[in-house]
Amino acid sequence: MPYYLTVGHLLGQLQSLDPNMPIRLAINPDWPFTHYLATDVVVRDGVAFIADDGQEDYLPAAVRDALSWA
Repeated sequence: MPYYLTVGHLLGQLQSLDPNMPIRLAINPDWPFTHYLATDVVVRDGVAFIADDGQEDYLPAAVRDALSWA
Protein backbone atom coordinates (compact mmCIF):
# COMPACT_ATOMS: atom_id res chain seq x y z
CA MET A 1 0.00 0.00 0.00
CA PRO A 2 1.49 3.37 -0.92
CA TYR A 3 1.91 6.07 1.69
CA TYR A 4 -0.47 8.30 -0.26
CA LEU A 5 -3.82 6.73 -1.07
CA THR A 6 -4.85 6.64 -4.73
CA VAL A 7 -8.34 6.38 -6.22
CA GLY A 8 -7.52 2.81 -7.31
CA HIS A 9 -6.40 1.73 -3.83
CA LEU A 10 -9.46 3.36 -2.23
CA LEU A 11 -11.81 1.67 -4.70
CA GLY A 12 -10.10 -1.66 -4.05
CA GLN A 13 -10.61 -1.33 -0.30
CA LEU A 14 -14.24 -0.26 -0.62
CA GLN A 15 -15.47 -2.55 -3.42
CA SER A 16 -16.41 -5.47 -1.15
CA LEU A 17 -18.36 -3.30 1.34
CA ASP A 18 -22.09 -2.65 1.39
CA PRO A 19 -22.60 0.36 -0.92
CA ASN A 20 -25.10 1.80 1.60
CA MET A 21 -22.57 1.77 4.47
CA PRO A 22 -21.83 5.30 5.77
CA ILE A 23 -18.25 6.58 5.55
CA ARG A 24 -16.63 8.79 8.17
CA LEU A 25 -13.19 10.33 8.45
CA ALA A 26 -11.12 9.67 11.58
CA ILE A 27 -9.41 12.99 12.35
CA ASN A 28 -6.48 13.90 14.60
CA PRO A 29 -5.22 11.28 17.08
CA ASP A 30 -4.87 13.97 19.78
CA TRP A 31 -8.53 15.02 19.42
CA PRO A 32 -10.18 11.85 18.01
CA PHE A 33 -13.50 12.66 16.39
CA THR A 34 -15.36 11.33 13.38
CA HIS A 35 -16.28 13.67 10.55
CA TYR A 36 -18.74 13.48 7.69
CA LEU A 37 -17.48 13.54 4.10
CA ALA A 38 -18.98 16.04 1.69
CA THR A 39 -20.62 14.55 -1.40
CA ASP A 40 -18.65 16.49 -4.02
CA VAL A 41 -15.30 15.37 -5.37
CA VAL A 42 -13.23 18.19 -6.86
CA VAL A 43 -10.33 17.35 -9.15
CA ARG A 44 -7.57 19.92 -9.64
CA ASP A 45 -4.03 19.48 -10.91
CA GLY A 46 -4.34 15.69 -10.96
CA VAL A 47 -5.53 15.36 -7.34
CA ALA A 48 -9.04 14.39 -6.14
CA PHE A 49 -10.30 16.34 -3.13
CA ILE A 50 -13.15 15.29 -0.84
CA ALA A 51 -14.12 17.91 1.73
CA ASP A 52 -14.88 17.40 5.39
CA ASP A 53 -18.56 18.19 6.01
CA GLY A 54 -18.63 18.64 9.78
CA GLN A 55 -17.92 16.78 12.97
CA GLU A 56 -20.15 13.89 14.00
CA ASP A 57 -18.99 12.37 17.29
CA TYR A 58 -16.06 10.95 19.24
CA LEU A 59 -14.07 8.27 17.44
CA PRO A 60 -14.90 4.84 18.98
CA ALA A 61 -12.13 3.41 21.15
CA ALA A 62 -11.93 0.25 19.01
CA VAL A 63 -11.22 2.38 15.93
CA ARG A 64 -8.57 4.41 17.79
CA ASP A 65 -6.93 1.12 18.79
CA ALA A 66 -7.05 -0.24 15.21
CA LEU A 67 -5.39 2.98 14.00
CA SER A 68 -2.78 2.75 16.82
CA TRP A 69 -3.97 6.12 18.14
CA ALA A 70 -4.46 4.89 21.72
